[in-house]
Amino acid sequence: MTAIESLYQHYLKHPVICTDTRNITPDCLFFALKGDNFDANTFAEKALTNGAAYAIIDNLSYKTSKQCILVPDVLTTLQDLAKHHRSQLNIPVIGLTGSNGKTTTKELIKAVLSEKYNAFATKGNLNNHIGVPLSILSLTTDTEIAVIEMGANHQKEIEFLCTIAQPTHGLITNVGMAHLDGFGGFEGVKKGKAELYAYLKNNHGFAFINRNNHYLLEMSTTADLDKVIYYGTESTDTISGKLIKTDPLIEISWSDKGASYQTSVNLTGSYNFENILAAICIGAFFDVTPSAINKGLSGYYPNNNRSQITKTENNTVICDFYNANPSSMTAALNNVSLLTADKKTVIIGDMFELGNESAEQHELIAKQAEQLNVQTLIFIGKYFYALKDKYKGVFFTAPSEAQEFLKTHPIKDNMILLKGSRGMALEQLLPIL
Repeated sequence: MTAIESLYQHYLKHPVICTDTRNITPDCLFFALKGDNFDANTFAEKALTNGAAYAIIDNLSYKTSKQCILVPDVLTTLQDLAKHHRSQLNIPVIGLTGSNGKTTTKELIKAVLSEKYNAFATKGNLNNHIGVPLSILSLTTDTEIAVIEMGANHQKEIEFLCTIAQPTHGLITNVGMAHLDGFGGFEGVKKGKAELYAYLKNNHGFAFINRNNHYLLEMSTTADLDKVIYYGTESTDTISGKLIKTDPLIEISWSDKGASYQTSVNLTGSYNFENILAAICIGAFFDVTPSAINKGLSGYYPNNNRSQITKTENNTVICDFYNANPSSMTAALNNVSLLTADKKTVIIGDMFELGNESAEQHELIAKQAEQLNVQTLIFIGKYFYALKDKYKGVFFTAPSEAQEFLKTHPIKDNMILLKGSRGMALEQLLPIL
């Protein structure tokens, strides 16, 4: 029996994985991962004291009992354990990546599939080299189908995550101006996301493709995919749809095998139309009935600060501050221009990880925002602040400054867009709005 097979026997008896001693549950397996500023080997004994069954460590100095399992590298062991567990599961796994809309699409797919199956979807943003293994190790023998979100900020990352998740089906939501620094520009983004298509091709998997996205069509042609299901706006697509309304919530009609249906979804933004259509396409592929698909979609309520409409005491706020890049920011600003409201306010924060293109991309967004017919326009962050003498609006270097401004200049009865990169922490403005 290999070391991983031996560890797998422990996992089968103790199938809950913990990586943080603050979240230890009785009889879990504690994996002592290293971070930039900590070495969790130092917490192994504490994890055991708090109730962990075993602690997986890679530093002999902390092997204080038989409950400490010494391995060459804790992270690699976690990943290898997840691969082994995945290989034991004979279920469909939908691998999902893209520059924008990953999490919303994942949740919509889960909402639809859950009408028929015991469906699992990545929780939160556990979509990296640690999150994907943890997601796979959360799958149980009761799980009938899984949606695994895969994020990336450099090439070869999706390729690696595919070896862990081993998707049988896949979806790229889109490719856009995100993580340009790590990918080395937009062409690098395309190449990195296309690694999912390459995996599906090499492993005879199915790809769901938005036929309206010419980048995805180009990438799928290059990958020479042979198992493709199309969705889009043309009647020739397996699932076709039409956007009926977006103000403020979305209504769409969709067709499958000549029959037409209609549904509404608790999301704003025309950019979510393709995410909804993807969920419909995947649901139909896995034989979820049209009425069940519509039920899953209409019953979905976002609570992740992505395209989420929140009514405060004074305003209606589009909470879209989980993340931002030029593609998603452009889409959000376009949506604001289409919404019906007597008064509108736009509050946007800096976009991160754009590398050499940061200044140029922030200027393009500032120029677009300036064209909007809004009551108040607020920019926050060092990149936007550098443009304060070129564009109209109120500029701040940090959210705390904007907070003080909003206290003395309160906004009432407005439709407000609140959007920026995660690191801007724009949620701190919500209580004032």
